[in-house]
Amino acid sequence: MHFSKKCSAFKVVLSALLIVALLQLIYLSFLSRFHGKQQQYRYSELFGGSGAKKNAHAEKNSRKERLRYSLSTGGIFDNSGQYRVYKNLIKSDFTTNQKPGSDPSHNVLALATHTTINNLHHLESLLERWQNPLSVAIFAHGQDVKFATALVYALSFFCPQIQALVDFHLVCLSGEMASFPEQDREHFAGLEDCASVFSRLETHSDKYKNYAISGNISYPNNLLRNVARGGTESSYILVIDIDMMPSADLHQQFLSMIMKREAASDEVFVLPAFEIRHARKIPATKAELVQLYQVGEVRPFYEELCPRCQAPTNYSQWVNSHVKETGTLEVAYMLTWVDPWEPFYIGPRTVPLYDENFKQYGFNRISQACELHVAGYRFSVLSSAFVVHRGFKIQGEFHARKDEENKRNRALFRSFKEGLKSKYPSSPRRC
Repeated sequence: MHFSKKCSAFKVVLSALLIVALLQLIYLSFLSRFHGKQQQYRYSELFGGSGAKKNAHAEKNSRKERLRYSLSTGGIFDNSGQYRVYKNLIKSDFTTNQKPGSDPSHNVLALATHTTINNLHHLESLLERWQNPLSVAIFAHGQDVKFATALVYALSFFCPQIQALVDFHLVCLSGEMASFPEQDREHFAGLEDCASVFSRLETHSDKYKNYAISGNISYPNNLLRNVARGGTESSYILVIDIDMMPSADLHQQFLSMIMKREAASDEVFVLPAFEIRHARKIPATKAELVQLYQVGEVRPFYEELCPRCQAPTNYSQWVNSHVKETGTLEVAYMLTWVDPWEPFYIGPRTVPLYDENFKQYGFNRISQACELHVAGYRFSVLSSAFVVHRGFKIQGEFHARKDEENKRNRALFRSFKEGLKSKYPSSPRRC
């Protein structure tokens, strides 16, 4: 009798456990189907599925069609024939809505940058700081061509500020082609909003050391800089690497300054360049930067790798120069270019292009600064504007072929300088 009662109780408990397990399975099945429907809805949003409401998705469908058209052109080859360029792969609303006769003050200064897909996640904080027109040239190779196309489209779809302000351009090898990512559902799985797209990009970051790309493919940094520059119609352009950050409110401060000055087509405005420890927050103002500089948390850019490359900026003079009024920008002092200075600067869109023969590491920016000097440009250092690189540049973080590439580009630089003599025969300047 006692055993029978125990057996009955055991059956009741077992039945209860089975019911609970069944309910859990039903619940998990419901969640899975719900999530699947969410993903299908997001996917239909991205590609304008039949269930999408026509009016609600008209603008985004237009964006999709513009991307489809950009890809259908097959891009254009660069001058060397080694690379395929998809200029304006995705246009921002700012660029799309620009019309002849628009207020010129709205298109004075743009930022141009370049990257591989591995560093594209830096765009989030860069745009948050910049908040104005931005042109991004992306280099992708192999499977990353598909990934880059898909994720750039997702960024332009889910991120309102990117829709408004960022123009994307894609560069790949001439034997590769980008395609519309309609069939690449795996790239869109789990993407529900802007934050989720940047999270996906984060997981793809730091895949390679600096310029080390799979298959020993050369990173065409100067081609990318020119593509990004050519992707904007602004009167002035600031070209920086995507892992650098300009000082806060630079756009508005520069606009205020330039409106008070007589336009000069032979002047570039230098922004002193620094690098900061990885753990530190990027300073927004000169006062914040100087405070970190004085305790060694910020130092001149490339101080360990090539101190001579930035020393002509005269950091001591800039740090100690007085800013007359907070929030204003002016020329603090002027400098004559000397070898091997490679400043970051805001320049008129008419400045000479970067020489695209320089790839990978070494002499890619100094060659252009050298040409500016020979062409007669003046270098004016701004009083309170600056750029900061995330992290200290140190020897150990570079790829194995760095020295080999530097040697090759040094020889190329010698011939480049000889070429400037015939390009500017009347110039008394040499570098």
